[in-house]
Amino acid sequence: MVHEGVDTRLVRPDAKAEFEWGGLKLRHGDPVVTYVARNLEPYRGFHVFMRSLPALQACAPEARVVMVGGDDVSYGQRLPEGQSYRARLQSELGERVDWSRVHFTGKLPYAQYLKLLQVSAVHTYLTYPFVLSWSMLEAMASGCAVVGSNTTPVREVIEHGRNGWLTDFFDTEALAQQVAQVLRGGAEVQAAREAARATVVQRYDLLTRCLPDGLKLLERVAARGQAV
Repeated sequence: MVHEGVDTRLVRPDAKAEFEWGGLKLRHGDPVVTYVARNLEPYRGFHVFMRSLPALQACAPEARVVMVGGDDVSYGQRLPEGQSYRARLQSELGERVDWSRVHFTGKLPYAQYLKLLQVSAVHTYLTYPFVLSWSMLEAMASGCAVVGSNTTPVREVIEHGRNGWLTDFFDTEALAQQVAQVLRGGAEVQAAREAARATVVQRYDLLTRCLPDGLKLLERVAARGQAV
């Protein structure tokens, strides 16, 4: 199997990056925690991340949390018409969360989404044992410090403590503590950021790895006279 690849010439770190949305302006170096999914739903651990917010804000009250994704459902169980997981969890958490420091952007244009990854201090990626999202690889290619769930597809890419960090999918306290620790920065975090990008460049780069491997695969299949 050959991955479709990530264009790491486009998706890359930028120490001068700025992200603007709805009056919010964030820069590289700000305490920004990001979460990205096509839609905000349990398959991608949205409920776990939301329930980690009270503990995270207790550990890192200065953090700005920015969540990207729609209110529909891509995978799993749909809610009754007019309901969303975001609204349910906001109601559940209530005043335990300072919502003035939590921002839901909805779906973003690709260029703006990349700017957000470039200013992210910690990127969280949670998923059931399912197909890995491009967003995690793009976050790593952008030089993000990634805290992911200790689930099968994530473990294929992230090695705990080397190019990111892993926590139990359901352990909201551990997730909050790990994100807060990474937010503090330091040499270990910078090394993991660099290792995260190197992992994607070496294994998933579009032009130097995935496209050539994909063409070789097609050539082998064609030489055998098999249908793709």
